[in-house]
Amino acid sequence: MSIFKGAATALITPFIDDKVDFKSLETLVDRQLENGIDALIINGTTGEPTTMTHFERTAVAGAVIEHVKKRVPVILGAGSNNTYTAIEYAKENEQLGADAILTVTPYYNKCTQSGLVAHYKAIADAVDLPVIMYNVPGRTGVNIAPETCLKLAGYRGISAIKEASGNINQYMALNRLIDGKMDIYSGDDGLVYPLLALGAKGVISVASNVAPQYMHDMVYKFFEGDWKTSLEMQQKIEPLVKALFAEVNPIPVKCALKLMGIIPDDYMRLPLTRSEKVDEMRKALNDFGIQTEA
Repeated sequence: MSIFKGAATALITPFIDDKVDFKSLETLVDRQLENGIDALIINGTTGEPTTMTHFERTAVAGAVIEHVKKRVPVILGAGSNNTYTAIEYAKENEQLGADAILTVTPYYNKCTQSGLVAHYKAIADAVDLPVIMYNVPGRTGVNIAPETCLKLAGYRGISAIKEASGNINQYMALNRLIDGKMDIYSGDDGLVYPLLALGAKGVISVASNVAPQYMHDMVYKFFEGDWKTSLEMQQKIEPLVKALFAEVNPIPVKCALKLMGIIPDDYMRLPLTRSEKVDEMRKALNDFGIQTEA
């Protein structure tokens, strides 16, 4: 059974005065739930967990799980380039009540494909939760080969992969090899439609922070067989997606949410800094039909 089907938001973590803004976090979650989102990803890349303390990560995850109350799956980030740290995160997430965990490939210290197999099996052995592997070689320097996914497919809780390599040929090979043994989610807002056409179960999205109902509808139009409308929606949101990745994520999406008046501050902890493309983001939002504040 799939962890979710549709669009899941990789949610930002709002800060104010260098502290987690829990009031805005609740507002963000409510907006997602009211606008059709199918799952929430907390403490993923977009949530800035690498600049949060252990206490803050746990507090954010716990607050969201408590507020959502099982209305949609809450998937918690549990990634590290230290397998034992990733296991500890996974165990803590299980205790917090996560519905699944998302765990990125080890980064910086770069491992072999055999190392990836051992890494993910160790995490899966440590918890009784569904595990979503996360392949984003542009950030990590490590790519999960399709053949490696096949070795891991169905091992204990390893039930899905977030594929963000940006490589359509790799995705086609992955889908052919896996042949339904593991769910695949697009990790690229600009490639949702083509990945759905190749069998993806949905998208883990940054753009849905801004347009949750739109992203949900775009995916479900495809599932309902209205491929023309789904494609048109993908084409319409393309300029906004481009703006949302014109700088390192989550810099642009926080800028967008502030311009929309949804969060009071787009502050990020160093080494991330505020957007230098505010005017471009405002134009992209307005062109998409989203009003912005002065």
